[in-house]
Amino acid sequence: MDQTIDWWPSPAKLNLFLHINGRYPNGYHKLQSLFQLLDKGDELAFSITPHSDIELLTPIEGVANEDNLIVKAARLLQAHTNCQQGCQIQLRKILPMGGGIGGGSSNAATTLIALNYLWKCNLSLTELAKLGLVLGADVPVFVMGNTAFAQGVGEQLTPASLAQKHYLVVFPQCHVSTAEVFNAPELPRNTPVISWQEYDFDQTHNDCQQLVCNRFENVANTLRWLLEYAPSRMTGTGACLFAVFTSNQEAENVLANLPSGCSGFVAKGVDVSPVHDKLAHLDSIS
Repeated sequence: MDQTIDWWPSPAKLNLFLHINGRYPNGYHKLQSLFQLLDKGDELAFSITPHSDIELLTPIEGVANEDNLIVKAARLLQAHTNCQQGCQIQLRKILPMGGGIGGGSSNAATTLIALNYLWKCNLSLTELAKLGLVLGADVPVFVMGNTAFAQGVGEQLTPASLAQKHYLVVFPQCHVSTAEVFNAPELPRNTPVISWQEYDFDQTHNDCQQLVCNRFENVANTLRWLLEYAPSRMTGTGACLFAVFTSNQEAENVLANLPSGCSGFVAKGVDVSPVHDKLAHLDSIS
C-alpha cells in the first residue's frame, strides 16, 4: 500500500436475510434485513483543495463521474454545509458493481464521513445518515457504522452484535438490476414481520433469491454449489452469494475451488465498520 496516500476503508456488507413485508403508499417496499459489515472492501483517498471543485481522479468505466455516488455525496455535503473547499478523490475499486454487497452505497458513506472530518463540517453521524438516505437506502447503515437489524426501507437501524463468522463472498459474474427485482410482479411481498430477538439464520430467507435464480442461471448454479459446503444465501438483490463458516481457513479452502465463471473473496464479519475504526484512530492522535 502506498504510505504517502491516506486511504479510507469503504467496507462491503451482506444482507444475512431480506424479508419484504409489504409496500408503502409511495411504492417503496417495507423491508426487514440484517446488515453484516465485513472487514474488506474498496478504499478511497481525499486531497482537500481550496477551490470548490469535486474531482474523481479514478473514474469507473461505464459510469459518468456526475452519476457516481462518490461525487454526488461530496457535492451533497458541500451544499448542505455551504463548504467552500473542494477535493480530489481516488478510488481503489475491489467490490463488484451490481453485486448487492453495497459497493456504491459504502463509497458514498465513506465520502460523507471522511469529508465531514477533513472539511471540518462537524455534522453528527445521525445528520450524515439522514443526508445519505437521499443517495440510497443502504447508505445510512454504512454511515452509522454498525452491523444492524434494519426495518422500513432499510433506514430504521438497531445495532446488533453477532457471533463472529467468516464469509466466502462469490460474484457469479452477472449484474442484477435492483429496480427490476423490486418491480417484478412475481416478487414475494407478504413475509410476516419478525422481531430482532427472534432472528435465526435458518429461520430466515431472502425474498429476492428465487426470482434472481430463475432469471440468472449462473446465480442458481453457483448457489447450489455453495450449499454443498456451508449454509449459503444470496445477499440483497444479488448477484453476490455468500457462505457462512466458523473459520477463515474453511472459507479459503472453498474459495480455492470456485467454479469457473465466478470470482470471490473471504472476509470476516465485524460489528463496527473499519471506517469508524479509522475515525477513532484519527481522533485519538489529534
